[in-house]
Amino acid sequence: MRILMLSLLFVMGSAAFAGDEDPDCSGESCRAVFRGFFSFLDRGLHGLPGNGRACADCHMPTDNFQLSPADAEARFQLLQARRQRNRYADDPLFRALDADDFQVNGAQASNFSNLRESGLIRITFALPPNIHLIDPATNAVSDEATVDIWRAVPSVMNVKLTGPDDLNPWFRGPNVSGGFQLDGRIGSLQEQAAAALRNHAGIAATPSPGLLNDLSAFQNVLFSSPRVHALSDAIRTGLPILPDADPPLNALQQQGKAIFTRACTQCHGGSGQSTPQAPAVRYHDIASECPRPVDTAIPARFAFKPCPARLLRNVRTYVITLPDGSTVRRTTSDPGRALLTGFAGVGLPARDDWSKFDVPGLHGISRTAPYFHNNSADTLEEVVAHYNEFFKRVLINAPAGQPLPPAISTDGINVDRPPTPEEVAPLLAYLRTL
Repeated sequence: MRILMLSLLFVMGSAAFAGDEDPDCSGESCRAVFRGFFSFLDRGLHGLPGNGRACADCHMPTDNFQLSPADAEARFQLLQARRQRNRYADDPLFRALDADDFQVNGAQASNFSNLRESGLIRITFALPPNIHLIDPATNAVSDEATVDIWRAVPSVMNVKLTGPDDLNPWFRGPNVSGGFQLDGRIGSLQEQAAAALRNHAGIAATPSPGLLNDLSAFQNVLFSSPRVHALSDAIRTGLPILPDADPPLNALQQQGKAIFTRACTQCHGGSGQSTPQAPAVRYHDIASECPRPVDTAIPARFAFKPCPARLLRNVRTYVITLPDGSTVRRTTSDPGRALLTGFAGVGLPARDDWSKFDVPGLHGISRTAPYFHNNSADTLEEVVAHYNEFFKRVLINAPAGQPLPPAISTDGINVDRPPTPEEVAPLLAYLRTL
């Protein structure tokens, strides 16, 4: 909330003293930012009847513009307490479409386990023509045309520095050079706002371009720190030397930054810390979906933390028809970009879309736990531990006789990116400054 109020006061002051197009509004119209602020909070947008949700119900200003499981559960418990006094008490976060039992009970659905325990909301995807679900009761191909996927609500801080960047394109669309949402499926903040209003706020009319532009303008002035804000403004104005977005670092944190540069920036590169650097590819499977890979060797050469039951309940088995007519089955809680393209099980795993996600920006991550697309890592310690196992698996699966993947090697010959055990503490010290 402090960031939000500072942003609002900043915008009000700029608009009052410098005019509508003052550059201190980060290149946005100050009036548009001001209107967007109120629209972001508005549960009853004029002319757009819906289910009573505002953007801020899921992107909570008091939660760094994301939705953590802790805050979702706190809101649920508060709602139950209010209903003890008023049975009509309401919180728009808890709408039937985000209940676990929505497909069975419709408007009467009431099981919000995914939302309360994991901070996940429902995204319904149409299945590509070559991908079908397996009925868990019969183990036969289901006639379902859609699938429900449960994903976290990402923070909208620092979106000015993320999104499409025209760099390092992927092999197929949509948004070959990055986008918005966890799978990069959306190409602009306006498109993102329209989709959210339609799919999560249940609006019955088409939002005006003016409203969408205002919401975009407001999000474009939300930054996790003044230093990140200054970096964004420097990029926008074309300064030849960009300021460092990091705060002053002590010796341990400086050591951690050097480790981060070596171990992480091949994927978390660029000003938003969200642009993979070639030869690293644009979209990645980091094995954060459920169930996670298990090494069959004895002793195991890598060991991911198993997914908890609260996430395993979202697992489904898919059957994929390949171009030659053969089929393969894959079991996962989230097929990622494969639901957009149907491109799975073909060629090298690094080049298909199965379980591939966009790379999130890291500015502000010290305040946006939990992590990954399914909120499966509670702390930064768990994130680093997960990646250490990920690096081990990459090495095991590296094709013989070919250069090592850029995830683990700077030169294709030596395994020199993964942090050593002694480097974990300084790396974490640096990540906590972001």
